[in-house]
Amino acid sequence: MLRTHTCGELRLEDVGKEVTLSGWVQRVRNKGGLVWVDLRDRYGVTQLIFEEGSSDKDLLEKAAHLGREFVIQAKGEVIERTSKNNKIPTGDVEVKTTGLEILNAAKVPPFVIEDETDGGEDLRMKYRYLDLRRRVVREKLQLRHHMMQETRKFMDAEDFMEVETPVLIKSTPEGARDFLVPSRVNKGEFYALPQSPQTFKQLLMVSGFDRYFQIVKCFRDEDLRADRQPEFTQIDCEMSFVEQEDVLQTFERLTKHLFSKVKKVELGEVERMSFTDAMKYYGNDKPDLRFDMKFVELNDLAQNKGFNVFDNAELVVGICAQGAAEYTRKQLDALTNWVKRPQIGAMGLVYVKCNEDGSFKSSVDKFYSQEDLAAWAERMGAHPGDLLLILSGDANTTRKQLSELRLKMGSDLGLRDKNVFKPLWVLDFPLLEWDEDTERYHAMHHPFTSPKKEDIPLLESDPGAVRANAYDLVINGVEIGGGSIRIHDKNTQKMMFKHLGFTDEEAQEQFGFLMEAFEYGAPPHGGIAFGFDRLCAIFGGSDSIRDYIAFPKNNSGRDVMIDSPSHISEDQLEELSIRLAMKKEV
Repeated sequence: MLRTHTCGELRLEDVGKEVTLSGWVQRVRNKGGLVWVDLRDRYGVTQLIFEEGSSDKDLLEKAAHLGREFVIQAKGEVIERTSKNNKIPTGDVEVKTTGLEILNAAKVPPFVIEDETDGGEDLRMKYRYLDLRRRVVREKLQLRHHMMQETRKFMDAEDFMEVETPVLIKSTPEGARDFLVPSRVNKGEFYALPQSPQTFKQLLMVSGFDRYFQIVKCFRDEDLRADRQPEFTQIDCEMSFVEQEDVLQTFERLTKHLFSKVKKVELGEVERMSFTDAMKYYGNDKPDLRFDMKFVELNDLAQNKGFNVFDNAELVVGICAQGAAEYTRKQLDALTNWVKRPQIGAMGLVYVKCNEDGSFKSSVDKFYSQEDLAAWAERMGAHPGDLLLILSGDANTTRKQLSELRLKMGSDLGLRDKNVFKPLWVLDFPLLEWDEDTERYHAMHHPFTSPKKEDIPLLESDPGAVRANAYDLVINGVEIGGGSIRIHDKNTQKMMFKHLGFTDEEAQEQFGFLMEAFEYGAPPHGGIAFGFDRLCAIFGGSDSIRDYIAFPKNNSGRDVMIDSPSHISEDQLEELSIRLAMKKEV
């Protein structure tokens, strides 16, 4: 070994020991006859000291000319520091260096490799291998590692078996776009990279592996943002002989286990809410429950008063922002402009200030009396000092717009504390959703989700009213996991494919292997998949999952470090029987 200790483990009790350390030079401070070197490795930083009189002249000169990120080996005696540094665990000691070897010199890095760096995100992504040397980045990957180990411990203790499923599979028409892989051996045919191991984990249930899990890579060719990557990781799980409640209880325990072991946080009760209520009271299916501001409908109180904007609206709905009546006209105008942005799309915003003296001041005083506004305030549970914010229009659109406004107000008022965690099960999703472009129903989750037994008769008469035996786990407004009880018999699965617009031939071609498997004794089963990258980001208090992935892609799906995706040679294309129509500039 080129070291006896790491750069993060020496303490006062090690004083007097002869040690050998190896690592990267983080900083050199040269005071002429005295040189200090901060030596860093994955475990921490230790200060080396080279002193005139104690170190020979050549050694002192060698230390003075070390560059940042040189890889070195240093030998010496652990001594107590005169000037201690309480900001690092090794700050009580330093190494009085008697030997120094440069293992590898380094170019000056393009940015400072410290907690506070001068490198922008694009530059750090290009040199990601350097960015990963920074403590703040390394700790995020250590968190990810810890969560993986605790997940495996919990799942093993619950009798789940980890099984790897194929990465080269068959393309299916449902869901996001597949990444396709051409086959050289089977000319003109393609594999797809899995969006999830869904059909394979169901086949494992047919095989009698009654508790399966996998920490698995999945791939979706879709538009990217802070919480999406083209390749991502799931905690993928499936169970046999279970009902919905069994799945919810099991994965509540996993969630609480991870919070307890990794975050040292004891989660309280996990609330439950129907999809219908989530949309009615919060405007989306992943509500952030760290703060209140539930939607309150005002149609009966606000319409037929001569204010056409409300009178002509399908829905008049608002939120109460507690303590925000002090907002100035400038702030309220800024809020109005914010909801009018194309990303939100509202036509305008009505506000009512609940003054401390019990009176009301609104943007629609011309149309509504003090008694009218008092009725609104009572309906919305407002008190003096609160601010009412009201939108109107088409019901679905308006709820989405108010949802965005609610989240903004929660952030602006400091109500979205990253150290507070509010988990929620959202239940009873619609089984199907209508797509205007294709003019047919699509599965809201996937085609293998079981409908509620009592709703099966509605599949023929009112497909949009059928509820799915499905559930999502939401934490702080972020969907962390989703799953369902699955269809486990051929006839129901055929009926589901029919309502999704598949012909019998198409269903057989795409999923015949699964329906045939159901004929050989498939048990009732269900499962869930957690977005592992998102879960890590929640635990780490970050908005972006990229921070928790060793080598992430940017928002264009590119790896700027290795310059991927990239063109391939004509020979490779020919071997794969692929021809590309490409414009060549002359």
